[in-house]
Order: sequence, then structure tokens, then C-alpha cells
Amino acid sequence: MLRLYNFQYSGNCYKIRLLLNQLELAYEKIDVDIVKGESRTSEFIKKNINGKVPLLEIAPNKLLAESNAILFYLSENSQFLPDEPWERINVLRWMFFEQNSLEPSIGTVRYWITKLDNPDKYKEVIQQKREQGYAALEVIETHLTEHQFFVGERYTIADICLFGYTHVAEEGRFDLSKFT
Repeated sequence: MLRLYNFQYSGNCYKIRLLLNQLELAYEKIDVDIVKGESRTSEFIKKNINGKVPLLEIAPNKLLAESNAILFYLSENSQFLPDEPWERINVLRWMFFEQNSLEPSIGTVRYWITKLDNPDKYKEVIQQKREQGYAALEVIETHLTEHQFFVGERYTIADICLFGYTHVAEEGRFDLSKFT
């Protein structure tokens, strides 16, 4: 059985849980509290040298880290990952966009505001990341004004990736009222 090392609050972990459930795959969820440093223990570092979640244990000694690598692995040979090369590479393009533009802005601001004791300490960098987050949301909005999905004419792991943080952006005090 698959084992998912998970932090319930994480958008990256949410993406994995969402796909696992949509694929109807059985898995064991092992909660790791990153706020308490549980992903930095020597025991966890042996599983993932980067000390982060999500982490998927596929079989004994077969562990896969990085949310989008996990999504790609799980979606192989499913309706969530196109076979056609152009569509497939565009799935990857949106997945890279999510990790480089959306997660570092919206995910970070949301975490600082809701999980840290003194978010005012990060006021300037929060403003900077908020601007980056709005720019990423604008890219998403522009694409979705002309397309129902991010790649082709169907729901893929690209849609899952981009949903992971946009659906909780308001928790980071992003005003989504200007987006449809």
C-alpha cells in the first residue's frame, strides 16, 4: 500500500491527496508536523534528505519526493496525464509555473500569515510576494478566460497543481474578487 507523508495544511500535500482520491487509490496517510520540526528529524531525513513533505513511499526503500514528481508518477497511464507529446509537455510547463510562480508567493504568504506567531515581522517581504502572487493569478485568469482547462480540452494534473494553492489564496489575504 502507498504511504503518504503529509502535512495537512500544505497545498503541495493537498494536491497529492486530491489525485490519490480521484484515482481511487488506497493509501496510508502519515501526518508530519513541519511546524514542530518533524520533517527535520534524523529518522525523516533518512527517508527524504531534503526534509520536506509530501513524500510518497511506493514500496519499501522506494520513496518519491517533490509534489509534482509524485503527481506525474501517479498519473502515468491515467486520464489525468495526456499521452500526446505536445499536451504532455504543456502539463509540465504549467506544473513548473505552479512551483516557480504560484507556490512561492501564495503558499508562502498564506503560511506566514496563518501559521507564524508574528507575520508583521515579514511585512515587507509579504508585500513583495503578494505582488508576485497577483501576477501569477493574472496569468491563470488570462488563460482561463479562453480555455476551460489548462491543457487541451480535459482536466489534467496541471489543473490539480494550480488548484492546490489558488483555492486557499484568500487565507493568505489575497483578494480574489477581481478574478472570475
